[in-house]
Amino acid sequence: MKVNNTIFILCLIMLSTLIISFSLHQIIDQEVKFVVPKGWPKPVYDFKKNPVTQDGFKLGRRLFFDPVLSRDSSISCNSCHTQFSGFTHVDHPRSHGINGLNGTRNSLTIFNMAWSTSFMWDGSVKTLEQQPVNPITNPVEMDNTMENIVQKLNQSETYKKDFKKAFGTSTISSPLVLKALAQFMVSLQSYNSKYDKVIVQKQQDIQFTEEEKEGLQLFRDHCAQCHKEPLFTDYSFKNIGMKIIPGLNDYGRMTITHNPKDSLLFKVPSLRNVSASYPYMHDGRFGTLEDVLNHYTSQIVQSPTLAPQLREPIRLNKQQKASLIAFLNTLTDEEFLYDMRFRNWGR
Repeated sequence: MKVNNTIFILCLIMLSTLIISFSLHQIIDQEVKFVVPKGWPKPVYDFKKNPVTQDGFKLGRRLFFDPVLSRDSSISCNSCHTQFSGFTHVDHPRSHGINGLNGTRNSLTIFNMAWSTSFMWDGSVKTLEQQPVNPITNPVEMDNTMENIVQKLNQSETYKKDFKKAFGTSTISSPLVLKALAQFMVSLQSYNSKYDKVIVQKQQDIQFTEEEKEGLQLFRDHCAQCHKEPLFTDYSFKNIGMKIIPGLNDYGRMTITHNPKDSLLFKVPSLRNVSASYPYMHDGRFGTLEDVLNHYTSQIVQSPTLAPQLREPIRLNKQQKASLIAFLNTLTDEEFLYDMRFRNWGR
């Protein structure tokens, strides 16, 4: 009887494992469809030039998590863009590259990229396909070349098969690598936060608390001009009055344009998932949302290029700050942050 019971238990375990494995594969292989949520503007990304396919998405996902993209195969895109933080990093202020080298900026979140008109904090990249080239070739990030990546990938029979399925050719090239990465990144959409369910979808069983309602009104009074709903950014560049950090001396967009009018201008980031995407600002100097609000209410540095909206200080008392943060927390999209399709499955 004991032998029979053991066999029965083992069979149950094997059956359960098979069921879980089958269910998991169903989830991770679920088709990724691009959605334009109700009330959102038309995307600016040109899908005709790089239509998203399931095979292209899966290939891009695999490349995103593969450290083969770095010179010494030690870090991947995911090293600085982890899903649970909105595809940024939370363990240090500024990005770390190969050999533990420090960058000068905090990595931006990656989601809703189809609406972005430029990329990087200074807007130096204009297309999503070209965006990965910056970290790949940056000597303090991945320190690699596209030529070296293509050479390594062409030595992999598995990757050759994946590129054949995604693009109809087993000859791997730089444009196809970048197209695959873009297909994955453009599919990272976040539009199911509590804010969306209350304001956009108007689900009757979900309501804002009184504190969140007050926070929404405060947000619209003081923040929405730059962090425009529903994307919570207007994709512009602003000087928000932060002190220069000695040693970094980062003057933002002026570094690219060489125009003094662009001094200290940085991209306005989306506030979606902001409670999960700390630290904040282009150099990760603030660890909490309270720190950010304290900056806007009492620490702004006046300069010729300061955003007009900040010429006069924003006045918020302690309770108002708490209400504003309560509203910002409603922008967290847990369905996106824990979507199994965006995990590293190595396939």
